[in-house]
Amino acid sequence: MGRVMSETLAAADRVDSFPYRHRVRDVMSAPLVIVPPDVSLTQAVERMREANCSSVIVESEPLGIITERDLARLVAERGAAALDLKAQDAMTAPVEGVPAAAFVFLALGRMQRLGLRHLLALDEWGEPVGMVTARGLLKQRAGHALMLGDEIAFARTGAELAAVQEQLPALARALLDEQVPALDVAAVISAVLRDLSARAVTLAAEELGPAPAAWCYLVLGSGGRGESLLAADQDNALIHAGEDARDDAWFERLGARASDLLNEAGIPFCKGGIMASKPDWRHDQAAWRKRVDRWVAMAEGEGLLNVDIFYDFVPVAGDAELAEDLRRYAMRAAEAPILPLKLAKQLEGWSSPIGFLGGIKTEEGRVNLKLRGIYPIVAGARAIALKRGFPQTATVERLRQAGEAGVLSPEDAEGLCRAYGLMLDLILDQQLRDIAADRAPTTLVEVKALSRSRLRDLKDALKAAGIMPHAAMGAVM
Repeated sequence: MGRVMSETLAAADRVDSFPYRHRVRDVMSAPLVIVPPDVSLTQAVERMREANCSSVIVESEPLGIITERDLARLVAERGAAALDLKAQDAMTAPVEGVPAAAFVFLALGRMQRLGLRHLLALDEWGEPVGMVTARGLLKQRAGHALMLGDEIAFARTGAELAAVQEQLPALARALLDEQVPALDVAAVISAVLRDLSARAVTLAAEELGPAPAAWCYLVLGSGGRGESLLAADQDNALIHAGEDARDDAWFERLGARASDLLNEAGIPFCKGGIMASKPDWRHDQAAWRKRVDRWVAMAEGEGLLNVDIFYDFVPVAGDAELAEDLRRYAMRAAEAPILPLKLAKQLEGWSSPIGFLGGIKTEEGRVNLKLRGIYPIVAGARAIALKRGFPQTATVERLRQAGEAGVLSPEDAEGLCRAYGLMLDLILDQQLRDIAADRAPTTLVEVKALSRSRLRDLKDALKAAGIMPHAAMGAVM
């Protein structure tokens, strides 16, 4: 039987020991990006962009380095004229290094002691072979949900789960401050929330005693896509191998107790009732298949909303084979033209919040970027994925797959990815500011608080989102 392994729990035994069990060569980026000393900073920036890296090495004696932060500081001090400087006039030298064979804790300690964010990785002859960055190390550790795994693994009560959930805003802020993209931050938050869900249902099952049959607990919606932020509520479901009528009482208690624990942990009940405690969201395999068939045949209105949430599910606890069987059936069912077409057609009712004169229409100074911005991107990507049989659930992965398959142009796919990431970043930043001000986090972003450049970026993102209704319809026809 395929048991689900918790993302954070699977790494819990290595979170603390990660810097002591991995070598610098395991986390360095290579090859190095090296530029001659007489190139302009404009050329150096272009090399960084091409290599998708945060620094270049200047081939001088001794070696020098130019980082993104160096560039930002010079532009702030000198304006655009700074980009005409030669690399040798803007670099920092010499560049500190650490042996590639050293353990990661040595690099972390050296960075902290010297106040650095970049270290060269050196081979046994002292020659540079790669770069270690504070951002890269933080993302590596964030991928293991930092230190939260141990706390989730040993939590026994809703209050102890809440102690983990309460750390998410500080974790998100730390990652954003380290310039980790909001999409990556959302993936970390989602991993923690999924593991909290897994722990809650595991504790519930322990309280109830032996199950009448195998079961699997599913997280749906944004949590399943790995795109949750700080205002997430519960969206979960249950599939089991029992008989609905005979065994339902036990599974109802399982879903109810898990939801109670999650609510105590600060993940509130779903207002729409999309929880395993509700009869519509827990079934055996046969009943789930019937429900999928009904959705495919005649989903309208609320039924389509349920489809949106359901098709992004991920198993977090229990027998994963049950979930995979259901996914295979649901994906085959979605190959019929009618469901993707209905999903794409519902985007026709979406309208951009950009007004006739180019301003952003708000209510009480805020715009709901979930409904007015990211919704068409997420929903359109889902419709395309179901039509084309793409297995991915994450929005960006669906978009990039659509670009690679020629369903969307590569330019449109990447533009939508950038727009989605930008709007997630704005929502997350607003949520953190609201939490700091003792306000409940939402998806409402205060437009007047945005800088001119951020406002311009938001308008560009909303314009990009505006192509999705037409693009999705064309892709599913």
